[in-house]
Amino acid sequence: MPQLDFANPLMMSKLVWLLIIFGFLYFILKNYALPQVASVLDERAARIAADLDAARDAQAAGEAALAEIRAATAAARAEAQAAIAAAMLEAQTKSAAQAAEINARLAAQVAKAEQQVRAARDQAMGALRGVAGETATAMLDRLAISAPANDVTAAVDRAATQGGR
Repeated sequence: MPQLDFANPLMMSKLVWLLIIFGFLYFILKNYALPQVASVLDERAARIAADLDAARDAQAAGEAALAEIRAATAAARAEAQAAIAAAMLEAQTKSAAQAAEINARLAAQVAKAEQQVRAARDQAMGALRGVAGETATAMLDRLAISAPANDVTAAVDRAATQGGR
């Protein structure tokens, strides 16, 4: 192969220049280009690490907020149940008081109605005794039996007190 003929002096100069150029490029890359690339990569890694830390912090904050919300919800639920229980107790107390008031009013109305019925019955019985006395006197007169008015009234009263037996 003629390209790799090391006996040719031109080939040796090419190899020397090749080593010099590669050495110069290595020096430039090592001292200028690669440090900049390394710094960019380091910055990028640091940014990624910072973003991951921020995400972990945000996740922890979110979990803490969620726990706080759950606790607040539980407290609000317990408070609402207590308020409902208190309202139910208050409604039952008011209902019982209203029922007692209505029962008392109804009892008073029943007592008044019973009193009116007794008064009406006594009045009717009084009128009935009078009618019964007059009827008994009329029957005795018709049968041609004479009896004193006091005896007829006493007999009608006695019959009325015995309940008409």
